[in-house]
Amino acid sequence: MAWSRVFDFTEPSACSAVIRSAQLELIPTVRGRFHAEITQIGMNRLLVHRFHVSLPQVNTVAVKPGRRSIGFLSEPGSSRFLHCGVEILPGDIILNRSDVVHQRSDANLHYGTMSLPIDDLDAAAETIIGREFPKTRQTQIVRPHSALTVRLLKLHKSVGQLAHDNPDILELPQVLRSLEHELIHLMVRCLAEGAAVEPSAGGRRHEIIVAQFEEFLEANPSRPLYLVEICAAIGVAERSLRASCKEHLGMGPIRYLTLRRMHLVRRALLSSDPWKATVTQIVTDHGFWELGRFSVAYNLLFGETPSHTLRRPAEQPEVHHDRPSSLAVTHLPVA
Repeated sequence: MAWSRVFDFTEPSACSAVIRSAQLELIPTVRGRFHAEITQIGMNRLLVHRFHVSLPQVNTVAVKPGRRSIGFLSEPGSSRFLHCGVEILPGDIILNRSDVVHQRSDANLHYGTMSLPIDDLDAAAETIIGREFPKTRQTQIVRPHSALTVRLLKLHKSVGQLAHDNPDILELPQVLRSLEHELIHLMVRCLAEGAAVEPSAGGRRHEIIVAQFEEFLEANPSRPLYLVEICAAIGVAERSLRASCKEHLGMGPIRYLTLRRMHLVRRALLSSDPWKATVTQIVTDHGFWELGRFSVAYNLLFGETPSHTLRRPAEQPEVHHDRPSSLAVTHLPVA
């Protein structure tokens, strides 16, 4: 049975809760009013997402095992978008992976994804092109013929508009089968016929460095970290770490560390019980020990004090088209 949801968010941390096919951490890189709209459509096998994010952001994303996912700029006026430091052009297709990668964009990002169970995609490839996709394919970006991507983007947009305006149509079995069949057909052909955009040797090296940097941050969440220590721990020169972070994250390593931890603090404050938790406990648990300086920086970034955030209830996203035939938000299929 088809289902669809349209979510409106004003907190970036809330976005990841509704993305079940991938682990996503989204971090706005500037102060401002955050808004994200996420449209989800579940078909028989295919899962479709459309994203609109208002602020510049950097994110980490990893597709959960068992699914194959592609991503692309979904509107001609979308902002600049980089995947693993490589700028994505209109019409490019990103073949998402199960390991953590970094993406970043300017303001006003319009982005779309489609995902299938790997076995279903292989079966579709056998039918459409006569072979499965190579299991060890490392290509992250493909550039199909423009006619194919134009068809894919138009159909993807039409399905998103139906979810907004006429979700009943998606529940008609014959319509659902036709739309899903055509989307899968275009997905397979784009991947099979697209020219690979191969990263440079330096780009691959930078990707490894940033992955090691991210792993070190994950392993050391609650104490102050310094650049010399980080470089020694992951075995790279300071210059190499700075260059890698600039390419993949759009900023230096210490700024990213601070910004990431600030957003993790905000997420913890919003999700904690103000009668049981304290600002001091949450802030120090995330490696900030100079509480006065932290409070000033937090207020500058988020426009409110940490104590105000702690007292404010966590966001309940606005959900459109909450229909009897659709599934509850907390019981969505893997997306």
